[in-house]
This record gives sequence, structure tokens and C-alpha cells, in this order.
Amino acid sequence: MQFSADQAETIALQALAWLSGNDELFPVFMGATGASEDDLRSRATDPEFLGSVLDFLTMDDSWVMEFCDSLGLSYEMPMHARMALPGGAQVHWT
Repeated sequence: MQFSADQAETIALQALAWLSGNDELFPVFMGATGASEDDLRSRATDPEFLGSVLDFLTMDDSWVMEFCDSLGLSYEMPMHARMALPGGAQVHWT
């Protein structure tokens, strides 16, 4: 499945909203990314930042499942969206 940049950004924004509503996971996200609340507001439309949101989310299968279940998305959607944002292309070493 191929995503447009707009579709990928929408999923990443949904993931950011989901993370910000998760009292246990949100502080972990903030600590892992080093982002401040001001960064969240100012960079929420930055495709590279949104990629980092999906990078964080996809670190743990249970997080992906909880996020996708909350929105009725297939479990593959966050990774497909990540690949459509800057820095998300799969690396081919050959």
C-alpha cells in the first residue's frame, strides 16, 4: 500500500494526538525525543518531526496495536505512513 505525504501526515498527527492523550506513554515519548510542548505545537506540521512520532510509535508492537485499535486502522498503517515521510524509505544495501 502506497501512501501520499498528506495521508501519512494525517496518520502521524493522529498518532501524536493519541500519544498526548496517553498519560503513561506521553512522558516517555517526550523524554525519548527531547521535544518540549512548544516543539509539539511549532513542529506538528513538520514532516520530519511527524516521522519521528511514527518512529517512536513503531518501536513497540503493543503501542501500534493500541493506537490502531483506537482508530480502527490496520496494524500496518503506521509503518506504511512512516515510509511515506522523510527518512522513512527502506534502505537497500545492494
